[in-house]
Amino acid sequence: METRLPTQTALDRRVQHLDTIAAVLPMERRDELAELLTDQDVETLRHLVNEGMGANTLRALTSDLAYLQAWSLASTGLSLPWPVPEALLLKFVAHHLWDPEKRLSDPDHGMPSDVEEKLRIQGFLRTVGPHAPDTVRRRLATWSTLTKWRGLQGAFASPALKSAIRLSVRATPRPRKRKSAKAVTGDILSKLIATCRTDSLRDVRDKAILMVAFASGGRRRSEVAGLRKEQLTPEDPIPVEGSSPLPSLSIHLGRTKTSGADSDEVVYLTGRPVDALNAWLKAGRIDKGSVFRAIDRWGNVSARALDPKAISDIVKQRAAMAGLDPTEFSAHGLRSGYLTEAANRGIPLPEAMEQSRHRSVQQASEYYNHAQRRSGRASRLIE
Repeated sequence: METRLPTQTALDRRVQHLDTIAAVLPMERRDELAELLTDQDVETLRHLVNEGMGANTLRALTSDLAYLQAWSLASTGLSLPWPVPEALLLKFVAHHLWDPEKRLSDPDHGMPSDVEEKLRIQGFLRTVGPHAPDTVRRRLATWSTLTKWRGLQGAFASPALKSAIRLSVRATPRPRKRKSAKAVTGDILSKLIATCRTDSLRDVRDKAILMVAFASGGRRRSEVAGLRKEQLTPEDPIPVEGSSPLPSLSIHLGRTKTSGADSDEVVYLTGRPVDALNAWLKAGRIDKGSVFRAIDRWGNVSARALDPKAISDIVKQRAAMAGLDPTEFSAHGLRSGYLTEAANRGIPLPEAMEQSRHRSVQQASEYYNHAQRRSGRASRLIE
């Protein structure tokens, strides 16, 4: 079993191996991952890349695995055992699903303070209070999946674990929150774009991010951050009567969160978003690789892709610059905003879903129903 402090040779080897899968991993944390993950963890991730696992799924698995390893080191001093004993699974539940009221009278209830402090210092723990039950279930599912990929069996189906989760969830009621309190509809998007008024690299980049993310159907932040030049294909201009043709290009998304293993999802950009994207590619001198990249304080464009979280940060920053409350917006607001705006403009739901690539009519129609109820006659009995 690996210790907390691997040798420098082992670290160098993992960093090198992680570089080979940089296109699909959150590589701004490469060195940290090299310290947390074991050699077998890295080999598993490389195998999944070679097998063609979707980038979004692999990022999620890597994020969960890094958290689990960090938690195990913080709480036990050792890397994750494979297979995991039932007692450690129960400890994980106890550390993450607990009753805030009971902690007021029992400081030892829930995650120990020293474990919590270590995870906060490492950046793995940002919120205060117990975890969301869905997050705990997802991480346990990741743990179970990785166990099976190693050809092992864990105690994930044990009655004791199921009972512990069920009872813990009852003790930690949490109101369901939307990913973004407000949809970034057309009027709000215009205000955000208006803050990108100069020719600076940051303004040119952020304008392209906002316009491309919205106009391409409200792309997920991971899809925007992971977009590569090789996914872009110029298309024939769109004729417009009495005006100049509109530039057009297609974005090949490949396999997405909701598509099948062999699907190549394609969406289209037309007009101003294409101009904004081309302006950024020219200004950033990007002819291959990641499209949206970090920019340092001296105006140098990084060779690595933006972290998906940076997309939300950009939306919040631009909201604040536009005089809006940044806490009310996130990258998901671009996705919900696209469908809401499509509903407001009377675009048929199936047509909007072709661009957003939603698979669930029920989920997509929620935005349409909300828009129609807000502007419909039933809400305007007194005007």
